[in-house]
Amino acid sequence: MLALIAGLVVFLGVHSVGLFAAGWRAQMIARLGPLAWKGLYALVAVVGLVLIVHGYGQARLSPTWLWVPPVWTRHLAALLTLPAFILLVATYLPGSHIKARVGHPMLLGVKFWAIAHLIANGTVADLLLFGSFLIWAVALFVVLRRRDRIAGVVRSGRASRDVAVVVVGLVAWVAFALWLHKLLIGVAPFGGA
Repeated sequence: MLALIAGLVVFLGVHSVGLFAAGWRAQMIARLGPLAWKGLYALVAVVGLVLIVHGYGQARLSPTWLWVPPVWTRHLAALLTLPAFILLVATYLPGSHIKARVGHPMLLGVKFWAIAHLIANGTVADLLLFGSFLIWAVALFVVLRRRDRIAGVVRSGRASRDVAVVVVGLVAWVAFALWLHKLLIGVAPFGGA
């Protein structure tokens, strides 16, 4: 469990540097240069992710159950992740109304993903993992939206881009829900083990 906690602190911490230590981040970029900073940032994020994966995997071997969710919650979770995939695509496919309206679609997608997994999982490790990501995404979303309003950020988008975002998001969701989740995580959202 310690590896999971350490991984969450490292991963979410590095992803919060720009928010909570913007001055220090700017100094480091000036000192190291943008490419070296991005390399260091990526290295620290990967270390955090590896710790999360390892720690969560270890915790799954001998879980401490807080509640036992009914099987139907897996199906609900799988459906709730659909908007998460669409929002993830909206993050990287520019010019959509979805991105313009949400402002920070990846953070909203992380919220959907975390809530979905909290519904369908009931161990201490699940609560730590998905609860931490949910709290982080809510806090960051609120702060960034407030910064956008103060800075007068205005975004626009085109409906044709929304269609592309939804189609790509839906295809990615189907592939992940039907095949990749079982392959990578070991759990089939719509049945099986």
